[in-house]
Amino acid sequence: MIKLEMEALPENVAMARVVASTFIAKFDPTLEQLTEFKTAVSEAVTNAIIHGYGDKRDGEFVTLTLSSDNRKIKAQISDRGIGIEDIEAAKEPLFTTKPEMERSGLGFTVMESFMDEVEVSSKKDEGTTITLAKELGEQQ
Repeated sequence: MIKLEMEALPENVAMARVVASTFIAKFDPTLEQLTEFKTAVSEAVTNAIIHGYGDKRDGEFVTLTLSSDNRKIKAQISDRGIGIEDIEAAKEPLFTTKPEMERSGLGFTVMESFMDEVEVSSKKDEGTTITLAKELGEQQ
């Protein structure tokens, strides 16, 4: 297991992608699996930073926890931000709370298309946790 706590800064999304890529690499994934996993993690971390904290990021953190159960890879991304008021609405394609930032509203759609499981738990003013899981199947 790897647990990384990083400041809620947009530039730290790249670090989360590298850590996710490095973690999954030891399982000898296909290039497609590696790309999908790091992209889904990147989307979740971006959502935590942009939507969880908005402009109030000073002194705030996002936690990325990576783990595995055989060849089932999991990533958990947590923030202590504002929370998601309506999770089902947030999962709708093109839904965004930041239209002024030209956000596409496809973060959850990307996560759900690339991962086998996407779980979201959130409480208003307490934060959000997104758990992503991908089964890598038999080793090549």
